[in-house]
Amino acid sequence: MKIQFDANQPFQRIAVSAIVDLFDGQPRGEDAFTVTKFTGDAYGSLGLGAGQSELGLGNRLLIDDTILHANARKIQDRNDIEHPDPAQPLEGWTLFDAIANQTRFCPHFSTEMETGTGKTYVYLRTVYELATRYGFKKFIIVVPSVAIREGVLHSIDIMKEHFRGLYNNLPVEHFVYDAKRVNRLRQFATSNTVQILIINIDAFRKNFTGTEDEHKSNVIFKESDKLSGRQPIEYVQAARPIVIIDEPQSVDTTEKSQDAIKALNPLCTLRYSATHKNPYNLVYRLDPIRAFDLKLVKQIVVASVRADEDARYGYIRLDEVIPKAKSVKAKLSVHKQSPKGPKVSSILVGQDDDLHVKSGEMAVYKDGYVITEIRSEPGDEHIQFANGLRINLGKEVGGVQADEQRVQIRLTIQKHLDKELMLHGLGRGIKVLSLFFIDRVANYRTYDTDGYSMPGPFARIFDEELAAMAQKEKYKPLTWLQDKAHLEAVHNGYFAKDGKGKLKDSRGDTQADDEVYNLIMTEKERLLSMDEPLRFLFSHSALREGWDNPNVFQICTLREMGSEQERRQTIGRGLRLPVDSDGLRVMDDSINRLTVIANEGYAAFAEALQKEYERDCGVTFGKIPMTALSRLSVMDGDTEKPIGRDKAELLKAALVEQGLLDLDGRILPTFDPKRPGFRIVVPPALESEGITSADVIDLLSKYRMERHLQQDKDERPNPFNKQVLLSPDFKDLWDKIKPRTRYRIGFSTDELVLTAAKALKEMLAIKKPVVHVDEAALPVGGGGVGTRMIGSSTMDGGATVTAIPDIIAYLQESTGLTRHSLAMIIKRSETMQQFINHPQRYLDQVAAIINKEMARLIVDGIEYERIMVGPDAEWEMHRLEESEKLVDYLTSLKVDHPDKTPYPYIEYDSQVELEFARKMDSREDIVVFVKLPKWFKVDTPVGTYNPDWAIVKNDEVGEKKLYLVRETKGTKDMNKVRPDERDKIRCGEKHFEALGVDYAYAVSGDEI
Repeated sequence: MKIQFDANQPFQRIAVSAIVDLFDGQPRGEDAFTVTKFTGDAYGSLGLGAGQSELGLGNRLLIDDTILHANARKIQDRNDIEHPDPAQPLEGWTLFDAIANQTRFCPHFSTEMETGTGKTYVYLRTVYELATRYGFKKFIIVVPSVAIREGVLHSIDIMKEHFRGLYNNLPVEHFVYDAKRVNRLRQFATSNTVQILIINIDAFRKNFTGTEDEHKSNVIFKESDKLSGRQPIEYVQAARPIVIIDEPQSVDTTEKSQDAIKALNPLCTLRYSATHKNPYNLVYRLDPIRAFDLKLVKQIVVASVRADEDARYGYIRLDEVIPKAKSVKAKLSVHKQSPKGPKVSSILVGQDDDLHVKSGEMAVYKDGYVITEIRSEPGDEHIQFANGLRINLGKEVGGVQADEQRVQIRLTIQKHLDKELMLHGLGRGIKVLSLFFIDRVANYRTYDTDGYSMPGPFARIFDEELAAMAQKEKYKPLTWLQDKAHLEAVHNGYFAKDGKGKLKDSRGDTQADDEVYNLIMTEKERLLSMDEPLRFLFSHSALREGWDNPNVFQICTLREMGSEQERRQTIGRGLRLPVDSDGLRVMDDSINRLTVIANEGYAAFAEALQKEYERDCGVTFGKIPMTALSRLSVMDGDTEKPIGRDKAELLKAALVEQGLLDLDGRILPTFDPKRPGFRIVVPPALESEGITSADVIDLLSKYRMERHLQQDKDERPNPFNKQVLLSPDFKDLWDKIKPRTRYRIGFSTDELVLTAAKALKEMLAIKKPVVHVDEAALPVGGGGVGTRMIGSSTMDGGATVTAIPDIIAYLQESTGLTRHSLAMIIKRSETMQQFINHPQRYLDQVAAIINKEMARLIVDGIEYERIMVGPDAEWEMHRLEESEKLVDYLTSLKVDHPDKTPYPYIEYDSQVELEFARKMDSREDIVVFVKLPKWFKVDTPVGTYNPDWAIVKNDEVGEKKLYLVRETKGTKDMNKVRPDERDKIRCGEKHFEALGVDYAYAVSGDEI
């Protein structure tokens, strides 16, 4: 099985463009042109003009930091990223380039992407784009750990074929730095093909060159006979690599790490993470709210397993033994008196401490709970009391932890089997995996005195609970569960091993972890096969970072959750959208749910997770930031235009006045979109631009925590009403809309030449690069040195193009048109002089305009025809009842007339859809209506299109039935709809026209 990748994911393409467009104005690499020679200073000079030294070929940057700065600010504005005063310089390092023998600037650029949304895919595709567009060839990926390194290598391997198809078999070589094979760095430096070096920060963090500790340096800084006595790092420096930092918050947080990366002599650094500590020059952000909103990750559901506090009365657990210089301390979890009664709390104790006193005089600890001994020897950590009670590290008395853990394991197995039953009837081969996080290996696997392995307590409990589940009639359809001889193969542990092959606890970043990481990564796709019996995985650090599998649907935390970051890391292992047996992503919301079986209350889990989102992402659930209000957009022609800060302030004031927000932007309980008739009064200045009540409600709803993190009980069955399916009206409706179609496209070349030439004439003129000259006086007074501007001017940068690149070849590659058509477009546009002004910018702008005009003509001229025969000729109605779905009560409407629609709960994606569904349910002339499922798609040249509603309605005199398909939008003005959605709607019109079905778009249910 091979995972398939979609090259047209809009959010990923925007993320790639955010980096690639930074270098707008950089000429393409010379190998991509016939002959090109630039003289003068127009593109700035960083001492990189030649790009070649005696050690190898290096990346060249031929635009100066002024152009880079302007590009960055433009991209930040485009992607709604707040940035400082436009005049403030970019963040980066000033470093000494030993190859050029001068100081130069190395800028940083950051991309933030929520876990599970394809961060690695984005930066690898960015490498291909930078190589193709500008001729950059030397790249280094710096990783913080073995786990992430293995993940990157695996991603390169499984994406290689995908990228070859996208980039015309562009040759790309990759390798992992190996201190025993430093001569490979010579090939990295001298090769004229794209090179990707993957290296762990620990491999080049130690540099003591020139000191008496020089022998302690990493090998990369030591002179090598294999490299003619040179240091390996010199070959890296000669390449002037673009350095990609994966998880920078774990890579360059110390000065030593930053110095190490500077030593690579990077052209620039590109930083990718979901949790940046310092998002230098952030150019793209896909935060958790946006990821959930776009349904790019699974919905999180939390099932809490937590005993009542009364059941824990008299509880003591030894959490940690802490050796001090003159004493030994211990950290205990005990009951402690609080204003709201006894609660389990953490306390620090030492020799002779009395738990009766430490607990706030809890009576249960009154007799004999004075500490007489604390031991810290490895393997024998324990604490002893005056009454003779001894507790070993990690153990407890008086508690119910073992009972809770059994219930957690049982519930995880149950959720897993329920998920398999749900998917069983779909026939798509969607494998279900469950993941258990445990505190130590011994709880899963232990060893007797002869070294033979035995099941630990968790493994024994798992086997007992699985065997009990297998007896239930409900799970008989799961054939693997009935095969008792192979049940042991359905679970396994992933842990590091010691020299004797025994499983052992480890930090997750040691040499001993390499083998287990290789095993996990190698098995990533095999685990997705139905033929592979393994379904349940036990581990701790090995799976906390750098490993995930798209088909993890349950995560069980059998260890105490530590920091908030641990919660987010834990969830991150299962957020990625699942794949089926063909490797295709599953986009069904009813399937894409990750259930976390937590050993703490839902409220505590949600609160801790929310704190991390706020700390790491600047996202506060329940509070709407001004930047989000500012990003509410209206269409300006084919471009989305944010309303901006001033109008956002106006909107916020209106929301505060209506009692929906407080002054800090927190959403108040009065905001209740589910209440019938609920509306927001939009200020007239915004309403006139097309901002509606539904737009504002949808935006505020995204910032409610419960939209992203739900309690397990919040899901409910959505049973299929077969009587609706059997009704003549529904059957007639389905017969009309079920045929599938194919389309053909065609357009007149002459028309394309005319429209594209006209658009080029009207494009913003491309001028020569200029140098800005500002003159200022520096008056000196009692307050110090002042500044007074006395003049400002611009001067021609003096660039001269002495040879012409092959314009037509470049545009052919970008548009797919013939040379003759392109030549006619350029000639008729009369814009050739602008090419001389700035070749690369001209080529990119012209290609974009031609592609836009071509897309418009394609949609205008598209024709659909019904597929008459074959397995794909129609949508089969029985798919509507294949499985009983679970729906989220927060985003679904319970209908009052269940005889009108197949499901009692209707899931909606926006306030407009909610109001529409309510109206369809209440109107007497609506006989039947259905929200068309996600799999009901119409193929279009701009992606698949899923229509909203199919309806049967009595006509005005009640004499005949009308069969309708309707698309719901917040506006009747199609010019205010995004171009890609507008094109899909136009294709939808042509599709249903071919079927003879009435199709239109509507703002409300009153329009039907």
